[in-house]
Amino acid sequence: MKSFSLKQAAREPQTRSIAAIVLAWLVLHIGCLFTPGLLDDVDSIYIEVAREMNLRHDYVTPFIDGIRFFDKPPLMYWMAAASMRVFGPHDWAARLPLSIMVLALFLSVYFLGKRFWGERGGFYSALVTATSVGPYLFTRFYIPDIMNALWMTFGVHLALIAFDRAETNSPDKKPAWAFAAIMALNLLTKGLIGIVFPLGFVVFYLFATRKLNLLFKLPLISSIVIFLTIALPWHILAALRNPAIAMPQAGSPLYLPGLPAHAGWFWFYVINEHFMRFRGLRIPHDYGQLPIPLFWLMFILWLAPWTVFLPAACIRAWQVLRRKIKVEPQEHEATLSLILWTGMIIGFFTLSSRQEYYSLPALPALALLCGGSLALADGRRPLLRRFERLSTEWYLLPLCVLIALIAGYFALTAPQPPAAATLSDVLTSNPDQYNLALGHLYDLTGRAMGFFRLPLALVAISALGVGPASWWYRRRGRTYAANIVIAVSMVGILLAVHSGLARFYPIIGSKELALKIERQLRPNDRVVLDGELTSGSTLLFYTRHPVSLINGRVNGPWYGSLWPDSPNIFETEDSLRIAWAGPQRIFLLTYNAERIPDLRRFGPVSLIGREGGKMVLTNR
Repeated sequence: MKSFSLKQAAREPQTRSIAAIVLAWLVLHIGCLFTPGLLDDVDSIYIEVAREMNLRHDYVTPFIDGIRFFDKPPLMYWMAAASMRVFGPHDWAARLPLSIMVLALFLSVYFLGKRFWGERGGFYSALVTATSVGPYLFTRFYIPDIMNALWMTFGVHLALIAFDRAETNSPDKKPAWAFAAIMALNLLTKGLIGIVFPLGFVVFYLFATRKLNLLFKLPLISSIVIFLTIALPWHILAALRNPAIAMPQAGSPLYLPGLPAHAGWFWFYVINEHFMRFRGLRIPHDYGQLPIPLFWLMFILWLAPWTVFLPAACIRAWQVLRRKIKVEPQEHEATLSLILWTGMIIGFFTLSSRQEYYSLPALPALALLCGGSLALADGRRPLLRRFERLSTEWYLLPLCVLIALIAGYFALTAPQPPAAATLSDVLTSNPDQYNLALGHLYDLTGRAMGFFRLPLALVAISALGVGPASWWYRRRGRTYAANIVIAVSMVGILLAVHSGLARFYPIIGSKELALKIERQLRPNDRVVLDGELTSGSTLLFYTRHPVSLINGRVNGPWYGSLWPDSPNIFETEDSLRIAWAGPQRIFLLTYNAERIPDLRRFGPVSLIGREGGKMVLTNR
């Protein structure tokens, strides 16, 4: 039997692999770019910040609804703002840069996998990344974590190339310089962890390989200059333009425990958003905290369905690192790099605040472990082939059959919704879960399945491809065909996820209601949201109009509202009733049906739209 060599595999043609990766991206990301609308909460908040940057021509201080918003670094805003400057202020235009970054992630995983495992391993690794649940699910809304995964993948690859150059005393400094630039971009994407993770990898890797001396062979001074040139300007300008001001003190209704006497951009963004968040003490505490066991479980599940191949990859990794088996230096480098990468990120978030998607920067490492294991199994490694066949038989096959049966059952038997019913009529309400990114999933009921017949049918059919069909091919030794069948079937499942999200959209977004307001809106009218900003933040983007908040001086806008030049967008119950009786036309988005009889005591109430448990009322 011909032996399998990683060096030979690295020279295999790559055109078909790249074409397949791009095709998967076109179907899953460009094909799903235009629907649904922006989601209420961070999705529309971050994109509205970008739109207001264009309106203000201020790309240093982020604003939303005219109020300073210091929560995140600016690169995501700049990307969306630049795209909307080119294509117009459309939701798909704002999302486009993130989709392009997703393609860059797939290709960066491919090329790093090619270095580690050869062309087949790079292809499998990219395919795992592209067709896993987590990377797809958490690119349905505009958050920076998938870009953090991209910069981390670039950073690991560039660091390893820089080490190679240093070991051979090569004069080529470009890999180290590129690594410094990537760290700066990561800092502008996700904050301080953008430099903690790449630098942590460098230190741990060199320590583990006993090559710390290589640090002194790298162009440290010039790399630091490049990093500072890219990273410092925005931080300096943001601090200068937003110096410390007097904060509310104890006794003030705006005071929160822990707030210093004076604070500005530096306190909120650097101290509060980074160090205090790490300790779970951020002010205000407006986010959920995932229990550690659930965080670890979800980290593994985000790689589904390829998770079933992780045990075989981890067993081989243990054998490689303990030198139980003889392998090429290339495989030892790959295994050590990926274990350090994964362990560092998961360990960090185990000790700090965590949400479901915080583990995304480590997922490319797991995808590369899986991709390498699958490629080695293709290369006639009998033990790996046996592990993968057993994983398919014991886990993937029965699990996918069960999923197909459950999804098929609900697709066929779920009660047909009444003609006048909407999805919100058959959901439960679990507001205590809404601080988590996927909290609204707890609202689903058996009666709600009637609204998801087509996605459920597609899941049932595709699950048969992921499980039984791939098992049939793997049992006959056709491992490549088995892996391709899983990937193609997962495209079907992810499209079903997107279709389900579009059906669920009225619950978690307000685009249609905002457009109904926008069609009737005149410049002197007022748009009012009954609650905090995250409950209807899509109103800002789609109406292109300031929004007032009833009892909404909390969470996101709270800190920025302390600046003296902030607009007066905060209303109370009493001020709403007075305004309702006044001459100005008001559009009110509310979840509370009791608003209708209450406001009728002060003026006429007309219903102009109802969707997703929300309604829009007007006094004219």
